[in-house]
Amino acid sequence: MNPLPDRTVIIGMLATLGLVFALVFWYIRLAPSTEAPMLWKDQPALESPKPLQGRPADLI
Repeated sequence: MNPLPDRTVIIGMLATLGLVFALVFWYIRLAPSTEAPMLWKDQPALESPKPLQGRPADLI
């Protein structure tokens, strides 16, 4: 069996690498992040968080 020429191996590696990048970017585009990004324009909350009511849980 004859070995493959260098050119064929390099083209195959580049094609595989391109396919992997294409699949990764395609997956990210189909399933974007569900969390809204925090923007510097967002204003802080008008009220401070209220303290929890009741007693803390007992330790075992």
